[in-house]
Amino acid sequence: MNRVYLYSDTFLNLLSLVIFLNAQNITPSNIKPENYTATLFEETINLKITPSKNLLPKFYQKAPSIFKIMYYVYLSSHPNKELIIYYFYLNFLKYHNKVINMRNISWVNDALKIAKYVSHEAHKLKGFIRFTELEKHVLYAQMEPTNNIITIVSAHFKKRLPNEYWLIHDTKRNIISVYDQKDFYLLDATNLQLNLKTTSHTYEDLWCTFYDTIGIKERKNNRCRLNFMPKKYWKNIIEMRNNHAQSNK
Repeated sequence: MNRVYLYSDTFLNLLSLVIFLNAQNITPSNIKPENYTATLFEETINLKITPSKNLLPKFYQKAPSIFKIMYYVYLSSHPNKELIIYYFYLNFLKYHNKVINMRNISWVNDALKIAKYVSHEAHKLKGFIRFTELEKHVLYAQMEPTNNIITIVSAHFKKRLPNEYWLIHDTKRNIISVYDQKDFYLLDATNLQLNLKTTSHTYEDLWCTFYDTIGIKERKNNRCRLNFMPKKYWKNIIEMRNNHAQSNK
């Protein structure tokens, strides 16, 4: 019988479980969130570990680059991300910071590739997100990323737009980030009633006009544009909405 260890789906709880399993010399068959549905050949075990509040800052202070890799893997949509984090952590204990050079180890290589993919998507979304102005001067943006990168993107716009009130809505996961000019908070948007009446159509039209004006027809390269701006993001990019609608006809 394969033993699957469950955790309440936060990075703090996952890291606490990984550290506990290693300390107890327990090798899990898999690690999954609490809502995981086991197969007939699996036994689920929920240890209900109470994490230390200081675990994340202490771990980050000790090994910031390792912390970032593990956190980015956690934010990914990879189906085996928890087990990858577990074995990456074990290799970190063995090789310390040199683990990032151990690409010959499959678990390490997987972790590094996934973290890079998450970082790459977050970098793209920082540039692709387009805000519209709602009533009372609140800025609102939608995105549908492959990975759960709303915290990374929100941290960026906290620095980029510190004096605004804004909302960033991950419509794929129905999570919304709310910024109040001090900090941002993540909320479940499933039952939220959002008044999305915009007041900035004029500015959107001006931006689209500017985008079309600066384009040089002779240098237009659709293949290059798709490399930098994949079609999956077009739906929520103001200047690309017409292109998106036409491509879906």
